[in-house]
Amino acid sequence: MNSARIPLFPLDLVLFPGQALPLHIFEPRYREMTRHCIETQSPFGIVLARETSLARTGCSAIILKILKTYEDDRSDILTAGQHAFRLAGTRDEKPYLEGDVEYLDEDFSNVDPAISSRLVGIYNRCHHVLYGEDGPRFDAEGGISLAYHAASELPVHTPVRQEILETRSEAERQRMLLAHLEEWYPQLERRERVRGKAAGNGHGAL
Repeated sequence: MNSARIPLFPLDLVLFPGQALPLHIFEPRYREMTRHCIETQSPFGIVLARETSLARTGCSAIILKILKTYEDDRSDILTAGQHAFRLAGTRDEKPYLEGDVEYLDEDFSNVDPAISSRLVGIYNRCHHVLYGEDGPRFDAEGGISLAYHAASELPVHTPVRQEILETRSEAERQRMLLAHLEEWYPQLERRERVRGKAAGNGHGAL
């Protein structure tokens, strides 16, 4: 387990390893943080900002490219999640917050292929109800968690996302997400049926 000190970007979201995340950078302290990370080709950490504290588990991110710069020095950047970490402590010596982090190992042992298959199925069904098509395919050769991949492509509730990020066992992550999606899917279907009937009734009234 490696440790490091990295800049922190507290946000109301959970980033997963392997997930792409566009960000709009406008606060002066985060403009400075972005410049530092670009100049040193170093990561920063995204941590879930709770009402009175920061989550103790976050994900490091690397800046892939600057999408757009504005005249007032704001910018749009594209980042990608790298590694889950545990936040050991914070430092406020710079304009932006820094964290002493311990990078966490991923446990891919004891993954049940039957659970993985069910997870892929329910992931695609949820994605189809929401977006009209199956979700992006999971590349098993990429060394990324199937649970991370599925949860990053669906609007999974933030507390569930945080629990998935905090879980080191891929087998347990898959079981956890499978249970959540199997409970959520009927609600999605009912919501879409109601929405479809409302749209049909509205159209008929015209």
